[in-house]
Amino acid sequence: MAGSNLNNTHNPPLWLLAELTYSCPLQCPYCSNPMDIASYKDELSTDDWLRVLREARKMGATQLGFSGGEPLVRKDLENLIKESRDLGYYTNLITSGVGMDGERIAAFKEAGLDHIQVSFQASDEELNNFIAGTDSFQHKLEMARQVKIQGYPMVLCFVLHRQNTDQIKDIIELAIALEADYLELATTQYYGWAKHNQEQLLPTKEQIIAAEKVAHEYQEKMKGKMRIFYVVPDYFEDRPKPCMNGWGNIFLTITPDGTALPCHSARIIPGLELPNVNDHSIDWIWNDSPDFKKFRGYEWMKEPCRSCDEKEKDFGGCRCQALMLTGDASNTDPVCSKSPNHGKLVEDIRRIEANAKQNIIEKPLVFRNMRASKKLITSTGS
Repeated sequence: MAGSNLNNTHNPPLWLLAELTYSCPLQCPYCSNPMDIASYKDELSTDDWLRVLREARKMGATQLGFSGGEPLVRKDLENLIKESRDLGYYTNLITSGVGMDGERIAAFKEAGLDHIQVSFQASDEELNNFIAGTDSFQHKLEMARQVKIQGYPMVLCFVLHRQNTDQIKDIIELAIALEADYLELATTQYYGWAKHNQEQLLPTKEQIIAAEKVAHEYQEKMKGKMRIFYVVPDYFEDRPKPCMNGWGNIFLTITPDGTALPCHSARIIPGLELPNVNDHSIDWIWNDSPDFKKFRGYEWMKEPCRSCDEKEKDFGGCRCQALMLTGDASNTDPVCSKSPNHGKLVEDIRRIEANAKQNIIEKPLVFRNMRASKKLITSTGS
């Protein structure tokens, strides 16, 4: 089944992201979960998830990420990990660390978990706890140490935005102090709650330039000791990134209620029916679902993408970003300088930057939680 998109064939789903739940003890304002999380109350049962894991593995999936919300909320997580190991997946737990202790980490190890990524919100306790909406910093430090004690590589993730980008040196120094093996400086992706809070989260160009310089210096300094991953935010590039390595090409996301997504934010695109694992097999979803076929290959592309010699490199960018910034998911991602909408994006960034420098706040920061979700749903009439 694997092959080139030019021949209208596609790869098997190599990477499965299992979003086990939207429940989370944190309230991060940059969360990529849907804005209307209060509407999603049903979650797949343990048996349903086991079936999904088996079907996806049979299809060829090898990498498995347990995510959320906060996956630690699920009491069956150890069972899912054990089944995944028995099936032959390489498993990664993506967690805030809240709801975990040394004993549970040991249980994960016994069940066969390969990899734990612990997220932080900042390098100092006050800002971390403010962004997280809970006093979690000290617990996160202890969980990072426990991960190392249990023999796992220590993988830390800091989501960068305007509020903490200036801390990048302190963030890296904290990772060094914790003896991290990998550090992901993950720039905020403006979907979900992050898009709603973009006015307060988008960093300035000056911040990006300074942060990139520091990141590159430490990448060189820590070579052979700690791997540091840093990517400039999409909005400050002139070419789009190959979002998810192409729509429905490698990555498959299953949400808590069983909805299957060709990219993690596809729910926002109107007109998609989006198949559910309660109704269809993973095989049918991946190979036959009209939604998974919609933006595969290149036939769907408009100009300038259709005749662009870089389309096999970036696939026209992100479909969800194109929708949010232009109103049409089939348009060229406006991050691309070849897009007719690129100039509008540049203007918006400059306006946000100007407001940031003058400390002008056009709307309050909204933290991710069920109450805020219900309020936002009511205010928008959805």
